[in-house]
Formats: sequence, structure tokens, C-alpha cells
Amino acid sequence: MKKTFTKLTLTVAFALGTTSAFAGNITVFAAASMTNVLQQIGDEYKKAHPEDTLTFSFAGSSTLAKQIKQDAPADLFISADQKWMDYVAEKQSNKVKHVTILAENDLVLIAPADSKIKVASIKEINFKNTIGDSYLAVGDDNVPVGRYAKKALEYLGVWGDVENRLSKAKDVRAVLSYIERGELPLGIVYSTDAKVSDKVKVVATFPQESYEKVVYPAATLSDKTEAKRFLDHLSSPTAKEMFKQSGFKVTE
Repeated sequence: MKKTFTKLTLTVAFALGTTSAFAGNITVFAAASMTNVLQQIGDEYKKAHPEDTLTFSFAGSSTLAKQIKQDAPADLFISADQKWMDYVAEKQSNKVKHVTILAENDLVLIAPADSKIKVASIKEINFKNTIGDSYLAVGDDNVPVGRYAKKALEYLGVWGDVENRLSKAKDVRAVLSYIERGELPLGIVYSTDAKVSDKVKVVATFPQESYEKVVYPAATLSDKTEAKRFLDHLSSPTAKEMFKQSGFKVTE
């Protein structure tokens, strides 16, 4: 009886081990602005690889980078700028591999969909008068969208008009939600965020020369085969087309 029990136990253990060898759990830490498109790409990926499980954690790039620094169990990191990818590469140099740029984005000024604001150019907007006693919604000083916004406003020469009238949010989707609810008259987000909501409208696009190029570097943080496989999928023709349909810019 003892031999039979031992043999059965080993058989079950081997079977479980074999199963786990072909299945993978992939945890992806990604910038909030990639929420919709990555979920869509993830659904397509799972059709080809049903044995893999994808878990997404979306937040501001700064928040995710600091969590990774503290050894959060992420297999991939996708940042909304190069700065926070470099930060992770410095703090976790033994983990960061296969860094690649997935996409680019544009910076836009949005208002509630029923707003009467209508201009031909960002330079026509009198931010001080338009905001009035309210506030301009932007990302906080650490998240990429907040830093891009500051650079753009400085370039336009209006930073002094709005510096004390800013409502700073934890990430770009929080900025979007302020404008969707009509709580604030204007907000600065990426063009792709504006595209996912019918409750806001794009008032104007910031000229590219007014801020750093918005890029999305991605990297693996573990040696899992599945992690590299999903990263490769993100650069595939299928994924690139989905990025483009969502409003991102990709290189061919």
C-alpha cells in the first residue's frame, strides 16, 4: 500500500509539473494611458496562447516604477516616458531586459463635450480667462503627462498664468475623469485618452516642439518565456495595427 501511494503521489506531482511548464502567468505593469489598447491586444494574444494568463496593473508610470523598485512581482513594464524606464533600469539593473519602444502619442487640450470653447489653434486660448475661478486639470509633477504639460505650457508662455490654478491628478485617466464629469473646464491628456471618451472633446493639439516626444518604452523584468513572448507580440503587425486604431503612432 505504501509503494502504491508513493507512486500515485509522484504521478500527480509530475502531471502538475508538466501542466505548469506549458502555462504562464504574465503580470504587466503599464502606464494608465495604455489601459484600453493593452486590454484589447491582450484579448487577441490569449486567443493564440490560451495557456497563458495575463494580469494588468495600470497606473501612473512613476507609481509603477517605484513599486518595481521595491520588488513588486512584475514581468513586464511599459512606461509613458523614457525617464521612468531609465529609473527602473538603474534600480533593478539585473531585471530589465529587451527594452523596446512600442508607440508614441500626442498631447492635447480637452474640455467637456458640451463646452462652448472653440479655437483654431492652441495659441488662441487665453488660459487665464478660460479657467477663471476654476482649475486646469493636469497630471502631477511625477507622472509623464504632468511633466509634458508643464513643458508645453512654458513653451507657450502661459505657465505663469496657470501655475496657481492647477488641479493635479495621480495619472492621465484621473485627469480625463475630471473633464468627463464636468468638474473642470479644461484638462491636458494624450490624444488616445480623449479618443476613448465621448464625454470630452479635443479643443486643440499642442505643437510637438512644445514638449518632449511622448514615447512608450517596454521591457521584460523576469526571465519567463511567456513574458518575452507577450513583449514580442506587442511589436507584431497585429498589435501595431491595434495601436494605430487606438490613436497611437507606431514605426513600421
